[in-house]
Amino acid sequence: MNFFAALKETVRRNDSLVCVGLDPDLAKLPECVKKSTTPLFDFNKAIIDATKDYVCCYKPQAAYYAGQDRDDELKKTIAYIHENAPGIPVILDVKRGDIGSTASMYAKEVFERYEADAVTVNPYMGYDTLKPFLDRADKGVFILCRTSNPNSGDLQNLVADGKPLFQHVAELVRDSWNANGNAGIVVGATYPEELKMLRELCPELPFLVPGVGAQGGDVEKVVNFGCTAAKDGIAVNSSRGIIHAGNGEDFAEKSGAAAKALRDLINSFRK
Repeated sequence: MNFFAALKETVRRNDSLVCVGLDPDLAKLPECVKKSTTPLFDFNKAIIDATKDYVCCYKPQAAYYAGQDRDDELKKTIAYIHENAPGIPVILDVKRGDIGSTASMYAKEVFERYEADAVTVNPYMGYDTLKPFLDRADKGVFILCRTSNPNSGDLQNLVADGKPLFQHVAELVRDSWNANGNAGIVVGATYPEELKMLRELCPELPFLVPGVGAQGGDVEKVVNFGCTAAKDGIAVNSSRGIIHAGNGEDFAEKSGAAAKALRDLINSFRK
């Protein structure tokens, strides 16, 4: 089963469009896990166990592991999801984008070393930098399009041939780069009008939508503007709003409640 088929099945089974971002910062972890020799992994395990019935996928951000010299805990986290939350796919958020030979090694890292099911990539250097990822037909590839950060418009809103750059990216993904049917785009919840425009341009393309929760994206607009006609087609990512919902010994229980609340809120607008 390829990534998007697995994602669709998990959306159906858990009735959820929630993606939980596993971005653990050692300084912000509850005291009850900081003493562990593998604190990020132990924190993630508890979060996964508490949220796995309410999500459609998980998205660990690689920088939170590499930057804290804990790459091994990223690998353990992904393996734990595959073993203990079977069927729930994992998007490794690395935003890679480099020349072809280097990109091939990055693809090997993501899909073979870490055994992730999908990846985020940066299209700035063009198709040849994405091809090694897109060639893995069983894997998902989310291509940065209109991102949620405040200064994304510095480049993404630049107009060429009468259209903003992010629209060119979406059309390339829709028309040229998705030969294997394994590509989607990243569209921030913080730009709902652009989200609406991109869904009209790409009615069936899967969207990864960061920016709800701590970044302030409007859930109702995300659902109304981002969903396909079938009321799916989006994975709505929340990181801090779920994983840091609590900071005591009951942190996992609080995270589970936050994931369920977000799932139910999203579903209230899908019905």
